[in-house]
Amino acid sequence: MLADETLFLGKDLLPWLLLAIGGALLVANLAAYLRPPLVDPRRPDGARRERPPLGRVVPLSLVGAFVSAWAIASLVR
Repeated sequence: MLADETLFLGKDLLPWLLLAIGGALLVANLAAYLRPPLVDPRRPDGARRERPPLGRVVPLSLVGAFVSAWAIASLVR
C-alpha cells in the first residue's frame, strides 16, 4: 500500500517537530517577557500582567534554542 510506504515529511518528521516545539518555546518565552499579555484582551489600552521571572524565562528560552539548534543540525546533515 502507498500509505504504508511513505511517511509525512519522510524520515525527517521528528527533527521538524523538534524544530517547531523548540522555536515555539523560545519565541513564546521571549514574547511573554518582552510584552506581557493584557489583563483584559477587550481593552487594548488596559493594564498588562506582570512579567514572568527571569529565572524561568532564561532557562526555558535556552532549552528552546538548544532544541531548535539540534533540530536544524539534524535536518542539515
